[in-house]
Amino acid sequence: MKTNCSCGGATGSDTRKTTVVQTTGPLTFRQRIVKTVRWLLPGITLALLPKCPICLAAYVALGTGIGLSVTAATWLRTGLVVLCIGSLTYLVLNKVLSAYKRHRQG
Repeated sequence: MKTNCSCGGATGSDTRKTTVVQTTGPLTFRQRIVKTVRWLLPGITLALLPKCPICLAAYVALGTGIGLSVTAATWLRTGLVVLCIGSLTYLVLNKVLSAYKRHRQG
């Protein structure tokens, strides 16, 4: 029986290889822009999202030429709100967990 699989990992063992990503040096300009956009995009979307489904349907019609029913606009608005709040929650939890890990390491 083979003890190693074709990828080089030991088969049948509970130990797993973990790779720690270490950041060295300051972030590049592109990385800073991406980090900023990750926070701004859901926040701005929530701030500019109209409360009225008819207004959302009108904005979609003006921007794309596609007409939406009130029901579809309501579902779209609800989906956007859930998506934005979910992504902001993920970003906050990711930030808190990384700060906690840094605190525990040193």
